[in-house]
Formats: sequence, C-alpha cells, structure tokens
Amino acid sequence: MDDKVTTALTSQLAKGLGSWRQMFKWLRSVPIADAVDRRNAAMLQLISFLLATLPTGAWCYRAFLVDIPWRSGEIANMVLSLSVSLVSATSFVLVRKGRFKAASYALLCVFVATVIPAYLISGFGAQRFEQPVLAIWMAIAALVVGRAALWAMFFSIAVAFALGIGVDIGKQGSAVELAGDAAFSAAMFLMISVVLDRTSAALRESLQEAKARGDALVVSNQRLSEEMAERERTFTQLIQAQKMEAVGRLASGIAHDFGNVLAVASGYVHIGLNSPDEAKMQESLKGVDLAVKRATLLNRRLLSLVRQEKGAEEWFDPGEALRSMLPMIRQLMGATVKIEVIVNDGLPAVFFDRLQFDLMVLNVAANADHAMPDGGEFFLRAYMDDDALVLGLADSGEGMQDEVLAQAFDPFFTTKPRGEGSGLGLSVVRDLVERAGGSVNAESRLGIGTTIFVRFPDHLLEPSRA
Repeated sequence: MDDKVTTALTSQLAKGLGSWRQMFKWLRSVPIADAVDRRNAAMLQLISFLLATLPTGAWCYRAFLVDIPWRSGEIANMVLSLSVSLVSATSFVLVRKGRFKAASYALLCVFVATVIPAYLISGFGAQRFEQPVLAIWMAIAALVVGRAALWAMFFSIAVAFALGIGVDIGKQGSAVELAGDAAFSAAMFLMISVVLDRTSAALRESLQEAKARGDALVVSNQRLSEEMAERERTFTQLIQAQKMEAVGRLASGIAHDFGNVLAVASGYVHIGLNSPDEAKMQESLKGVDLAVKRATLLNRRLLSLVRQEKGAEEWFDPGEALRSMLPMIRQLMGATVKIEVIVNDGLPAVFFDRLQFDLMVLNVAANADHAMPDGGEFFLRAYMDDDALVLGLADSGEGMQDEVLAQAFDPFFTTKPRGEGSGLGLSVVRDLVERAGGSVNAESRLGIGTTIFVRFPDHLLEPSRA
C-alpha cells in the first residue's frame, strides 16, 4: 500500500513539474530580439500576472465578502491598487506581443504615479508594512530597464516618504519618531539602490561581453565554415588533378610497355622473314607467340588493376615456369645482360594464377633491365625457406637509396623519366601476391643491386610435397 502511495505521489509530482516546465517554456516563447530582454521576459510576465490578479482578488474579497464599513481613504487606495492591476495586465499582454520595453515602462510609470498619491492619502506610518514591496519595484527597474530607471524609482520613493511624513505631521502635530523611521528607511533603500546598481551593471556588462564573444564566435564559425568549404573544393580539384595525372601516367606507361612488346614481336618477325632455315622460322614464330603472351599479360594487368578480378589459380611447377620464361626475358633484356635460373630440387607445386606468375616475373625483370643500362647479371632463384617457397629475383644494377626503397611498391611511384614507365610494376607484383596470401619484400644496396623476394606460404603449396 505504501509503495502504491509513493508511486502515485511521485507520478503527481512528475506531472506537476512537467506542467511548470511547460508554463515557463511558454513564458519564454516571446518574439523579443534582444537576448537580455528575452531572458527577463518570463520574470516580468510573472510579476505582471501577480500584480494583475492578487490585488484584484484581495479587493474583491474586501468589497463583497467582508461586512466591515469602509474606512477613510480606503476606497482611494482601492482605486489606485486596481489601476496598478489594470496596467499590469496590459503590461503582460505587451510582453506577449514582443513589446518588452513598453511593458516595463508602463509598470514603472504606474508605480511612480500611484506611490506618491498613496503616501499623500494615508501618510508614511500607514504604508510601513508595504515598504518591502517597494524593493521589488526597484529590482524590476534595475534588472529590466536599467540604472536610470532604478535611481528614478529611488527618488520617487524618497519623495513619497517625505510627503508621507508631512501628512503624518499634519495629522498628529509631531512625528519625530516617524521622521527617524523615514530617514532610516530612505537610507536602507539607498543602500539597496547602490547594490542593485552595481549588480545590474555587472550583469549587463557580463551579458554584453558574452554576447560579444558569441557574435565573435559566430563570425569565426562562419569564417571556418567558408575555409572548410574552400579547402574541400581545393581538395576535390586536387584529387581530380591527381586522377588525371595518374590516368596520363598509366596510359603513357602502358603505351611504352606495348611498344616494347611490338618491338620484340617485330624483331622476331624480321629474323623469320630473313632466314631461309625452317628451324629459325619456328624459333621466330615461338618468339612472336611469347610477345603476344606478353601483350596478353599487359592486358591482364590492366584488368587486374581496374576490376580487382580474381585470378584463375592452378597447380604448376615454379621451376618449370621460370625456365619457360627464359626466352622472353632474354628478348626483353638483350644480349648485354647475363641471365641465370637456379632452381633447387624437390620444390613443391604452387597454387597460383600462371599468367599472373609470369606477369610478376616480367615486371621485376623489366625493372631490373632499367637498373642495368650498361648490362649486368639477372638471377632467378627458387628455393624453400622453412615452410615457404621463395622466389629471389636479383639484379646487379644501380641499387636504391633507402627513401626510394621505402616507396618502391607504392602505386605510380617511379624513378623513370615521364613517359617511360607507369610506376605500377612492383605495385602489381605486391597486389597479386598479397591477394593470394603471400608476401613481397625487397633488399637493395647502392652500386651492388636489388633483390625482390616473393614468398608463397605453405597453404599455397602442394601438401604432398611441401
């Protein structure tokens, strides 16, 4: 039972808090541009509502529910009080319409217009218990309107005190004690005015500084957004330029490679046409066939680059594959390069795309030929290292510096002159091997040469012979 009561009370409290939040949200939703006035709008509406309803309710109770004769001056006080209530209701409507300054001045003016007559009618002593309410009006003047309104309110209250003492003296003949009270009250309201003056000034300065910082932040954010948009446009243009450059370099490199293939094919055709020996003719036709195969490999390289297509894997002997490529490699490198194939016995078959395997070796051979313009040696080794098959493709060329070696496998990176290489050779080698699950690395020393190591792990090797 207690839990049910607690739950019900909690639910009612939550609903009550929700209603209060909705009410304050409604009070804040006014069409006021100034940030400070918009902050004070809820408070001014609440005060206006209370001043419009509470005195009206109190005087209705006095007029209709209390059977007591009206005292002297009481009707005049009621008229003044109801006048304040009427102006307060008007002030509430003005705030809702966004006319904050007009609502504030209306309340303060009606206060000034009523406080002095009230003290003239009833005197200082009769208003002593209502004096704390005057501090509310001073706070409204200081926080809502400003310093000038605050001091205008203070001087109005001081004048009202003086006039009220004059009325009391006229009624009693002597009011020394009341005069002392009036002086003390005036001093208290002076101190309140000083405190409110400094507080409101500091608050407004803080709000202005905060607004200035906010405006500066808005400007900075706008400038930053513009800079980011400009940077994005510049980046997009740079990417487009890089794409165009990459396409140009790719086309140039491929055209160069196809030129080499055509040169090889033309050389074989020339040898065949000028040789009456049938054996020479057969050898030339085989050379042309190898050149066509080279062109096919170039086409496969393009497809592999663009489509990222999966190769047609098969089991084959890596040693036999290297030996079968010797004629093409000799034709590619020329007579000034000594080529040697060293294959260890008992190597397992490898599960890989045969055309891609040939493409790998030819790309490395092409790079090696470029590194040996005056001739040299090119070694193709195949051996087992632990459980992996290793191809070691070594040249005795110029070698690479460390910073060049670090970028050797990057796409489009080349040290060749423009138009003489695509920069895709070693990148294609790495992609083909890593896609199958292997790895590639390089070692190089200036003046000694470069070795490319291609490792095929055990899962790519024939189990019965691995």
